[in-house]
Amino acid sequence: MKHKIIAVLLTVTSFIFLAPVYAAKPVMGVAEFDNTSGAAWWSGGVGMELSGMLTNELANSKNFTMVERSKIESVLQEQDLAGAGRTSPGTGAKIGKLTGAQYIVLSTVTAYENNVEDTGGGISYGGISIGGKKKSSYIAVDLRVVDSSSGEISFNRTVEARSGGMGINFGIFKSGFGGALKKQKKTPAGKAIRAVMVEIVDYLSCAMVVKGNCMAEFDAKEAKRKESLKSAIQLD
Repeated sequence: MKHKIIAVLLTVTSFIFLAPVYAAKPVMGVAEFDNTSGAAWWSGGVGMELSGMLTNELANSKNFTMVERSKIESVLQEQDLAGAGRTSPGTGAKIGKLTGAQYIVLSTVTAYENNVEDTGGGISYGGISIGGKKKSSYIAVDLRVVDSSSGEISFNRTVEARSGGMGINFGIFKSGFGGALKKQKKTPAGKAIRAVMVEIVDYLSCAMVVKGNCMAEFDAKEAKRKESLKSAIQLD
């Protein structure tokens, strides 16, 4: 009898620990990227291309169920979700019903700079380490994840990435460059875009799926970003 009780307890314990593995994946849709950075490489169609790239990367992570962009874009434009940043509960529920997405990802490229001084010892994105570079390209994306049922912003973060001009291979990045971004494939801008896509996927996977201790890394990056911003303001 004692052995049976122990066996039952072990089974229940195993189920508890394994339960998150079988949890339903968040259903996500990615809206067209916006841009306020003045980046020279931004042109018509780039926002849609970046949306498609992020959709592919999130799907490749296996942590999310992605809704095709074509299914959500007309609804988003009608409700002006991308412009408003949030919706009323009734409108949010309508968007969720029409698109099938629990969450809508809104992204704005807020900063891009070429030939930025990088005096640090190196940068790490998604487990890929990049040795320190004297010059690099810098990109920042303001990220908001809106709950379609409530219209509230569930997750938000400014995600940053840098990349030098030579010798970096982001093997974890699986999306291709085409259309207006085709010429940027091997440029510092293209490498910065790839880096920020990886960082966005890593952050969303941690914040929405894995949770727990993995957030310490992203909280540290956010604290460092804010500290750098304060220093820049003081210098001005």
